[in-house]
Amino acid sequence: MTDEHTPPEPSGARPAAGAGNAPSGAPDEVTQRSAKAPAEHDPFRPEGDPELLPGAPATTTPAYGPGQQRLPGEHDDTAALVIGEALIDIVERPSEQPSQHPGGSPANVAVGLARLGREVELVSWFGADDHGSLLRSHLELENVRLSAASARAGHTSVARARLNAAGGATYEFDLEWAPPVPEPMVDPLVVHTGSIAAVLEPGAATVAETVARYRGTATISYDPNIRPALMGEPARTRPVVERLVASADVVKVSDEDLAWLAPGQDPLEVARRWLATGPALVVVTLAADGAWAVTAGGVELAVPATPVDVLDTVGAGDSFSAGVIDGLWAAGLLGADRRDRLRELDATTLRRVLEHASHIAGITVSREGANPPTRAELTAD
Repeated sequence: MTDEHTPPEPSGARPAAGAGNAPSGAPDEVTQRSAKAPAEHDPFRPEGDPELLPGAPATTTPAYGPGQQRLPGEHDDTAALVIGEALIDIVERPSEQPSQHPGGSPANVAVGLARLGREVELVSWFGADDHGSLLRSHLELENVRLSAASARAGHTSVARARLNAAGGATYEFDLEWAPPVPEPMVDPLVVHTGSIAAVLEPGAATVAETVARYRGTATISYDPNIRPALMGEPARTRPVVERLVASADVVKVSDEDLAWLAPGQDPLEVARRWLATGPALVVVTLAADGAWAVTAGGVELAVPATPVDVLDTVGAGDSFSAGVIDGLWAAGLLGADRRDRLRELDATTLRRVLEHASHIAGITVSREGANPPTRAELTAD
């Protein structure tokens, strides 16, 4: 299970068929509607989307139809805050109509957490246009609470891949990232960020400010999820990444990310070096070889990849990140007041967290697109 951080795979979220794509507790009629396209007549908002109208008030949209079951490690007044890009991936193939899918690594992590039943709020940046409506429909159907400020962009970011008859691709990116500092409805227990949002200005400064603002009360989770085509030279990006690593408690990074950031260096040695700068836990995903982790308390261990028939690896790393956060949540290790306990994470708990994340990523790669499992799917295994 590795991050799809190289250009040949757009990060679109495409559902597998079946009602399992709908979050637990959603109305029955919603399960029959695609989560990846706006409804012609939205049953939730028959008069339209007030936050996409000119002059709309800056309110925060609650999630619709949340499940009522209590979860391991759950607290009634806590939630995850995710800050990062939500965008549209458009794939153009010869002699076919273009297909478009909601994507963006942080948005995928938010969806992964929501499908696991966690309360999650996403701060992103998209426009009051058709693509923005597609993103909003997708996120609301997935029970991701969306910060109102997210819909104030001039236009919605798009990543376009044009494929030729031989399968070769050329790419175009039209990105805008300038969100305000978030004002979440609930003080977050954990803040997650990463990928393009953490390095693309002017929004990268907001990400850094948000991390600094909540570090005194929340666990900070970070996934560099490198996009080489958008991040310039490693020498320019590396200092930005390493500043966020030093501010984070939990870092999940792929071996391919580390190969780009620190070419020719042992990725596990880089992870150990990162750990010394501040995090409690650094996890390196190793594609088919599973994952390896090191803690501030000196625990190091590896887990194998969950054996599955791989359909595609889109969204695997994002699902793994959501699984790590969920596993630590279940273990009662999130929140700044648990930081010392997190740093002393024992091998048994760490293995359980990594195996949980691997299982989630394994389900994701066994089907098309960034389509992570629900809590019900996990408990049914």
